[in-house]
Amino acid sequence: MASGQTSITALIMLRIRLAVIAAMAAGVVTVLGADPAKTVDSQRIVSHIPREPVHSTAIAKVGYSKRRRILEIEFVNGAIYRYLNVPASVYRDLMSAQSKARYYDMNIKGTYQSLRVRPRRKEHAEN
Repeated sequence: MASGQTSITALIMLRIRLAVIAAMAAGVVTVLGADPAKTVDSQRIVSHIPREPVHSTAIAKVGYSKRRRILEIEFVNGAIYRYLNVPASVYRDLMSAQSKARYYDMNIKGTYQSLRVRPRRKEHAEN
């Protein structure tokens, strides 16, 4: 019985550890003693992908890293989003699209995993 009780306890402890790790990964739990403001800053994305201006009512600039397959879009409201695992053909099609905003809505938004690099500017948030 003692060895059975030990293995049950070990299994429970393992499940607790996995739950804590999952919660930390989801941003639900911060590391004990960590300053939340510093934690957020340390997770800030720094972009080194050059973006070029485009003619669009919603999109201001677009950049692409062929090597990393990352597409970055800067919107006219100031927000910048990074899209992961985007084929070069999608970038080319976006850049040659008559309506970049429509192409974005139909082919990029919701299709590729995205990360917010910068939130929209306050003056656009209030409108």
